[in-house]
Amino acid sequence: MKIAIIGATGMAGSALVAEALKRGHSVTALARSAEKLAKLPANPNLTTKVQDAFALTSAELATTDVVIDAFATAPSLAFQHVDLAASLVAKLRETTQPRLVFILGAGSLQTGDDHHLVVEDIAKDPNAAAFLSIPQNQLKELNFLRDVDNVNWVGVSPAANFHPGDATPFLTGADELLVNANQESGTSAGTMAVAILDEIEHPQHHQARFTVADK
Repeated sequence: MKIAIIGATGMAGSALVAEALKRGHSVTALARSAEKLAKLPANPNLTTKVQDAFALTSAELATTDVVIDAFATAPSLAFQHVDLAASLVAKLRETTQPRLVFILGAGSLQTGDDHHLVVEDIAKDPNAAAFLSIPQNQLKELNFLRDVDNVNWVGVSPAANFHPGDATPFLTGADELLVNANQESGTSAGTMAVAILDEIEHPQHHQARFTVADK
């Protein structure tokens, strides 16, 4: 498959590039930094491109089978998570290809006996003020996507601690925050990459969000 990855040099994006290439897919890595793109491992199936994701055209998007949005930005620009989702969706209305895959935050997951949102717990932590806008806007991004019924999209949320690391066996769910047998709630970048490539190769979700956590 032809897979384009937005934010390909970040924690999640670089793991996705590696996993997709490992599986023999043709990958176009998109990022804002030529210097960071140059650090991706050389591979005959890899094309790198300095690209403003907001400037992608409908024609460019149509040349791929899958576009993965692994976009990351500063908390002061967190609204761009919603804006980019809206931009991609607007350019692909009434289409089935490419499939859009969005990496969403854990803040939109539910937790506790009352099934409240994780972002509500984050908001209570005074130390989270500096980055709170990220989970808040990724919740808005998911709410926007849930109203999109004429574009082929899927969303994926990590567990509470999204961190660098190799893939492990993993748990999957729908809207509840996952914890493993040790009551840990974490997802490595490698695990996220495997879960997304599994979903791309063998679709199980359509116009819905699922979640994945290290077992």
